[in-house]
Amino acid sequence: MNMHGGRLVARVLKNENISHLFTLCGGHIASIYDGCIDEGINIIDTRHEQAAAHAADAYARLTRGIGVAAVTAGPGVTDAVTAIANAYYANSPLLLLGGAAPLEQQGRGALQEMEQVALLKPITKYSIAIHQTERIPELLTQAIRIALTGKPGPVFVEIPFDILIQFVDEDDVKFPTHYRTTSRMYGDVQAVAHAAELIANAARPVVLAGTQVYWDDASETLRAFVEEFNLPVFPNGMGRGTIPMNHPNCLPLARGAALKNADVVLSLGVPMDFRMRYGDFGDTTKLIQVDVDAAEIGRNRAVDVGIIGNARAVIEQLTDALETIHELPLPAHNDWVAKLQGVEEERRTAQAEWETLNETPIHQLRLAHELNKILDDDTIVVADGGDVVGLAAKVLTITKPGQWMDPGPLGCLGVGLPFALAAQALYPDKKVIVLNGDGSFGLNGMEFDTAMRFRLPIVTVIGNDGQWGEIRLPQIALVGEERAVATELAPNVHYEKIADAFGGYGEYVTAPDEIVPAIQRALASGKPSIVNVMIDPAGVTKADAVRAYVL
Repeated sequence: MNMHGGRLVARVLKNENISHLFTLCGGHIASIYDGCIDEGINIIDTRHEQAAAHAADAYARLTRGIGVAAVTAGPGVTDAVTAIANAYYANSPLLLLGGAAPLEQQGRGALQEMEQVALLKPITKYSIAIHQTERIPELLTQAIRIALTGKPGPVFVEIPFDILIQFVDEDDVKFPTHYRTTSRMYGDVQAVAHAAELIANAARPVVLAGTQVYWDDASETLRAFVEEFNLPVFPNGMGRGTIPMNHPNCLPLARGAALKNADVVLSLGVPMDFRMRYGDFGDTTKLIQVDVDAAEIGRNRAVDVGIIGNARAVIEQLTDALETIHELPLPAHNDWVAKLQGVEEERRTAQAEWETLNETPIHQLRLAHELNKILDDDTIVVADGGDVVGLAAKVLTITKPGQWMDPGPLGCLGVGLPFALAAQALYPDKKVIVLNGDGSFGLNGMEFDTAMRFRLPIVTVIGNDGQWGEIRLPQIALVGEERAVATELAPNVHYEKIADAFGGYGEYVTAPDEIVPAIQRALASGKPSIVNVMIDPAGVTKADAVRAYVL
């Protein structure tokens, strides 16, 4: 049977068990759509290429596999660059397929012709162009293997128009099988033994659980580990939910106090970047750093033990090693954990005053408090914003791996609806709720149209304070309100009317006690929805419990 290049692409994706392709249409890549129809792959077309790539990123995170976006040449590729950069710094294995001018026209000023492979190289693990139709399966599977091997990350494959439309005999094409391993990398035995000794002798140990814990499916192993040895644990990034945020050993509000006083820190896939203050948590603190990427070990902070390996495998090794150490039983950590639980409770109590505040405009913490009432184990929360999201993270009870999705360390706004498209498409029976700021909503808010066309009943909750609050409030503190510029948005905008315009469901909320009923009505509508909540522009600076977050 003869097959064109687009069908070869789709066959590779089908063999990888990919169910959805995210895209924005373009003539250069039309044959890929044709192939997807033949192979039974769902096509979700967005309103912007950035959104298509963001959605593929979310698909990868939720499946712990590869996510795929296809975009046309030139501006199609450049529009996707921001999402690829975000995936790169979030270690998300995204395959971006880019169209290109026909080979015979390249270098002659063809439509949308530009250098794409070089453009993507700095923000991908692999960036190539395929110039032979027969080699599409070989080189695509190579790209997928690279994306998923070691530290995950995005890859870019350019395929010119004439290569995609050319027909070849199926018998002349080799489709690789078993082209990557699922085996886990265990840590060096001596390094694990040294780490176990440090933990066994620690009086004030701390465990940091990062994104790698999620990717390595180490949630149950982590929970058993911290329970057996009574260790306080602090999730980071996609590590949120790998241990329930209401677990007695999970004490997120006490993290600063814990790191300041810890004598041993076990870091499981947590980069020592700005989120960890570059590892600045005590000169005498001993650091055990576990990461699948050797280049991350020792970055910004000296390590006492560095272990290259899979998080679940290394936790299993540490458990075995600690159980056989002759000093067992371990020194009791009860007093240390109890002290941190006291710090957590003190801060929760201070925060509760603001979470239950009845004033209007609504305080950001009250919005988060009400939203938390809606969450259950079958809810996915997509976080897309500044202050409103940063404060919600202090309140929302995330209990399952993959239940919380945020941009990652690049801090890229605009992921909200695109991430939610993938989440709802993959899990039609789950509640998918986006928590947006009014600023971030504006970046990809037109993806509401995509949600409507594909009947994806996403609920978008907008915290609307008429400003880019995370920038404006510090700006006012530094130079005064009269010199705070480029940070205001139109006040009291009725974003919920966008839902009305597309035939969705929308509500405008001004009172705290109306938040839950409005979200419940939105969920019950079975339609894509916008719940537009008026929040206090100065709310962050009013709460002593959280003022340090922004100032």
